[in-house]
Amino acid sequence: MSFVRIFIFIALLSVAETALSQEIRARVTVNAAQVQNPSLDYLDQLGPLIEGYINDFNWTEHTFEEHERIRMNMQIALLSESNGVFDANVVITAERPIYNTLQQTPTLIINDTQWRFTFNRNQTLTHDPFQFNDIASLLDFYVFLVLGMDFDTFSELGGTPFLRQAQNVLEIAAGVGALGWTTGTGTRRNRHFLINGLLNSNHESYRKALYQYHRHGLDIFTRSPERARANIFAALELMQESRRQTTDDYAFEVFFGAKSREITSVFIEAEASQRLDAYLLLTNMDPGRLSEYDRLQ
Repeated sequence: MSFVRIFIFIALLSVAETALSQEIRARVTVNAAQVQNPSLDYLDQLGPLIEGYINDFNWTEHTFEEHERIRMNMQIALLSESNGVFDANVVITAERPIYNTLQQTPTLIINDTQWRFTFNRNQTLTHDPFQFNDIASLLDFYVFLVLGMDFDTFSELGGTPFLRQAQNVLEIAAGVGALGWTTGTGTRRNRHFLINGLLNSNHESYRKALYQYHRHGLDIFTRSPERARANIFAALELMQESRRQTTDDYAFEVFFGAKSREITSVFIEAEASQRLDAYLLLTNMDPGRLSEYDRLQ
């Protein structure tokens, strides 16, 4: 009897460790207002299917406590449907905790407008890194991207293995000519240019800046705001250095799209000279959000 109890205890412990090792806490919403059709009454299965696919799989060999899990949100808007084939727009956001606080900080916000997939009643999803699937491959790509960006904020270039995995997903998808996975999409703000840009040596300073911004900036802000501001400004200068070395601006758009309000909040109570320096740097790098940065004047 004691052996049975020990066996059960070990089994339960193993299950608990598996649960703790899951890295992503995804939340998925699906807006099907534009494809209203009585035959599509099964669309309420899509959100739970995607959440289960992401949340129930161990994407890395690292162990995450529950409070460390990365928050990932997907807002899916179904735009059209024909014979079970859907065109959709999806907004992906991710957050990571700020040390010594109860707050979260966004690591990315991406609006992907080119997703075409087949979805039928009672459909299932299977992880297969060597096979393209129009739903699973997009989820794999963005989970690995989220992991890569997150790990980059905790160690210098620490997200490289996950960005490589996202790149592998892209290469398989591009090989079958799937929509949104190739260079010929009419825009440079797509999956191809984003992941290949991040892995390009010209973006190395950009990724090092992510680490400095978060670990030596946000994570120490409550203890030493002046030092944190100085480190965040240095991170932005490092990012500017990277910006000058490339014509691919999508990664920078992703960063400032997620961070512009946060950066303004960081410097809003700084000394006047530091506010001015931050204003000049930010308006040079991200002129599209001038109205946000005007708060620093």
